[in-house]
Amino acid sequence: MTVNAEIPTNEIDDAVVTKLGAIFFSMELSRSKWLLTFLAPGIDRMSKYVLDAGDVSGLRDRLADVREKARLRTGQRFPYVAIQEAGMDGFWIHRVLLRDGIESHVVDPASIATSRRRRRAKTDRLDGETLVRSLLAFKRGDPRVCAMVVAPTPEEEDRRRNSRERQSLIKDRIKLVNRIKGLLYAQGTVGYEPLKSDRRAKFAELATGDGRELPCISRPRFADCLIASN
Repeated sequence: MTVNAEIPTNEIDDAVVTKLGAIFFSMELSRSKWLLTFLAPGIDRMSKYVLDAGDVSGLRDRLADVREKARLRTGQRFPYVAIQEAGMDGFWIHRVLLRDGIESHVVDPASIATSRRRRRAKTDRLDGETLVRSLLAFKRGDPRVCAMVVAPTPEEEDRRRNSRERQSLIKDRIKLVNRIKGLLYAQGTVGYEPLKSDRRAKFAELATGDGRELPCISRPRFADCLIASN
């Protein structure tokens, strides 16, 4: 699916349009769609297109279409310069663009200067414009406009992901251990350590604070937590 929506011409400085030496575009990525915002030579307005998320073939078709429109208006064939925010999509799209010979940049979204008022009025159109304008300023050599991220290699990204997953699993285990201890404390049982090597044998011996066996209704919950924490 592709949707085209154009921004009014008075939002783009004519002097900027005539001096463009490339087709600048931003990619706003979500799990369901990609929103592309283009600023091309000879075209006095920004154009926006929506693609299904992951539609690399559709992206290439759209890039070719925008380049052809710019060629028909100027008689020249222009390169592309792309920008996207660093986020949950990782860097695979960035690598696809590089393999296709496209100059691609990944920006730290927190580094883009945006007024508080504009942040409150956040829309897709504002975000797309902001990214493109930030890219233009960056290419002009303004070091204050934003900070680009150095994309890791696939191997580095895998190592980072493994480290993040390990940290996440450790946090989950801590939550489960605390839950086990909380459930036992509610029965007056203290001193049990779910991570020790003898945890299963000790679990079978547990009793409530007033000397009763753990209630039958509670034991399955404890057991489930114990299994999940190991």
